[in-house]
Amino acid sequence: VQLQASGGGLVPPGGSLKLSCVVSGMIFSANAMAWYRQAPGKQRESVASINSGGLTNYADSVKGRFTISRDNAKNTVYLQMNNLKPEDTAVYYCRSAYIYWGQGTQVTVSS
Repeated sequence: VQLQASGGGLVPPGGSLKLSCVVSGMIFSANAMAWYRQAPGKQRESVASINSGGLTNYADSVKGRFTISRDNAKNTVYLQMNNLKPEDTAVYYCRSAYIYWGQGTQVTVSS
């Protein structure tokens, strides 16, 4: 199983980014997907998840600003991040089936 995340970058506070994670080697549509993040000196934390039926869950810190979605035809999960704050700065990771991890993509929110 391979997960390839992309879409990170440097944005000013209030800006937006959309992360993507393409999955191969597994039945994507049957599995839950999730995004995590890890800031310097902090533990990795769950940001958002989406199950095979499309049910979503979010960390309180990102509710109303982030949206997780999936495109089963493209084996891809997305994380739309709006109104970004400096505290959102972290390496973001995608995870499939609560087992497999992708490589991280850096998100930096700074003016």
